[in-house]
Amino acid sequence: MIASKTSLTLGTEHFRPANERVNAALEVSDTVELNEVFAQRYLGSALPKGKNLLVNGTPGNDMACYMDGGTIEVFGNAQDQIGNTMNDGKIIVHGRCGDAAGYAMRGGAIFIRDDCGWRVGIHMKQYESKCPCVVVGGNAGNFLGEYLAGGVILLMGTAGEYLATGMHGGVVYLKNKLKDHQVLPGLMQKEAGPEDKAVIHALLAEYNKHFAEELGAPVDDSGDGFWCLRPISAKPYAAMYTN
Repeated sequence: MIASKTSLTLGTEHFRPANERVNAALEVSDTVELNEVFAQRYLGSALPKGKNLLVNGTPGNDMACYMDGGTIEVFGNAQDQIGNTMNDGKIIVHGRCGDAAGYAMRGGAIFIRDDCGWRVGIHMKQYESKCPCVVVGGNAGNFLGEYLAGGVILLMGTAGEYLATGMHGGVVYLKNKLKDHQVLPGLMQKEAGPEDKAVIHALLAEYNKHFAEELGAPVDDSGDGFWCLRPISAKPYAAMYTN
C-alpha cells in the first residue's frame, strides 16, 4: 500500500546514503518531505510523474536532474544545475537558485521566486509538444539563455550581460526592455503581441499561484509591457561552416 506522505530529516548526512533513504521513501509514498536539507546533491534525480518532494532547506547541485514528470518544491534557496536535462515535471523554488538551472532542459517548468545565477536555460531545447519553461521573478546573471535552441524563458527582473548568446530557437520574455546595444547580433527584440501575452499570462498566473502570498501581492499577469527576444535565424553559425 502506498502511503500518502513520509517525512525524513537529512541533516549533515552524505548525499549518497541520503538519496538512498529518499528513494526508498518514494517507493512507499507519493510525497516525501525532507527537513534540514544541507546541500545534498542529486535529490529527486529522475523523479517520475506522480511523485513529489517537499524540500525544507538548501538542496545541492543537480537537484531534479533527468526529472521525468514529478514535482519538487523547495522552501529556501537552491544551488547549481537544478533541472539538469529535465524531461518533464515541475520545480518550484521559494527563493533563488544558482547557475545553469535548466541546463539542456527539454520539458517541464521551473519557477524561481527570486534571482538566478549565470547561464540559466543554457542549451534548452524543445521538440513537438515538449516545450520547457523557466520563470525567474528577480534578476538573472550573465549568459541567460545561452545557446537557447527552444523553449521559453521569462524574466521579471534585470538581465546580466551576454543575454541569449548563440540563441537559435525559442523565446526570452523580458519585463525590462533591452537597450539597442544589449541586443546581440543575430537577435531581434519586439514588443509582445497577443499570442505572446497569452503565454506570458499562463506562466505568471502559475507564478502567482505559488508566490503571490509570500510577495504580498500578485504580479501583473496581463503580459502588458513585456518584450520578446528571438533569433533572426535558426542557423546563426551556418556561414562559419558552409559557403
